[in-house]
Amino acid sequence: MIEALSAPPREGKRRQVAVQRAHRRWTGLLILIATLLLALLASVAFGSKSLTPGEVWSALGNPGGTAEADVIVHALRLPRTVLALVAGVALGVAGALMQGHTRNPIADPVILGLSAGAGMWVVGAVFLLGITDLYGYVWFAFLGAAMAALLVHFVGSLTRGGATPVTLALAGAASHALFTAITAGMVIFDRQALDTYRFWTVGAVNGRPLDFTAQLLPFIVLGLLLAAYNAPGLNALSLGEDVARTLGVRVGATRTVGMAAITLLTGAAVAACGPIGFVGLVATHIARHFTGPDYRWVLAYAGLLGGTLVLVADVLGRVVARPGELQVGIMLALIGAPVFIQLVRRRKPVRL
Repeated sequence: MIEALSAPPREGKRRQVAVQRAHRRWTGLLILIATLLLALLASVAFGSKSLTPGEVWSALGNPGGTAEADVIVHALRLPRTVLALVAGVALGVAGALMQGHTRNPIADPVILGLSAGAGMWVVGAVFLLGITDLYGYVWFAFLGAAMAALLVHFVGSLTRGGATPVTLALAGAASHALFTAITAGMVIFDRQALDTYRFWTVGAVNGRPLDFTAQLLPFIVLGLLLAAYNAPGLNALSLGEDVARTLGVRVGATRTVGMAAITLLTGAAVAACGPIGFVGLVATHIARHFTGPDYRWVLAYAGLLGGTLVLVADVLGRVVARPGELQVGIMLALIGAPVFIQLVRRRKPVRL
């Protein structure tokens, strides 16, 4: 009798919560898209020489123009903006996947050793093969990130229970230390490798032409497709592996697809821009605050937030240090560290 009387109010409460969550998701998505568009416009307009919206619009419609504004937009600002957006989306989605699969709220490319693996191969390409061209060593960076991900997954799977969040995090930390030690050994003996590594490791989106970004785009698109395919399985895994198996989810295959997506997204972004930190970390926590635990929404939000974060950080780096600039990796560290500390200190942190 009591249950019969209390059921309708509980059902009504659940519906009310579902409606409120849906409203928050769609409202947040519209605000996020509007913010991203403003960040794109600011990235093209602001720099050592600021352009008016009219000059930007005129330059975008005149690709072959020789006026100063046309050259600035097409030769400098547009390639930089596109790369920042693409890299930010990739890092945002990769960060959400990492936190979901490792169930570790501080997971990022550094903890899993992908950034260190990419850096080691960049230095190795310069030190062993004498490659100094950007188009040359960028593929070694991509290869290094991919091999680091495979190594971490292999080492993390050696335990009796297979890959778990703890074993993956431990394998990533050990791999990071190994790659860093090897890199340090190489740069000690080769000054050219040291100079290349020092420039690459800062994290920058300037100085890359559009065709450079186009070369990496297929890997990022494939990574995003795998991430979208991986989202339903990741929702089931968030309930625990045993529950996921009872729901018919193939845990090993789901984790393999997730690792492949993380490798493609992180490897391409790190290879292009260097090890930019905090993007996936901060974007995922903010995304989960608006979306709740559903990874279909978390991944979409994290991608858009990641692109917006990198664009805003890049614009701020150009504005605060005029006539010079601070690289986006430095700005994101300055912005992301306090935000992350605040996230950690919250009394009710977002749970995975």
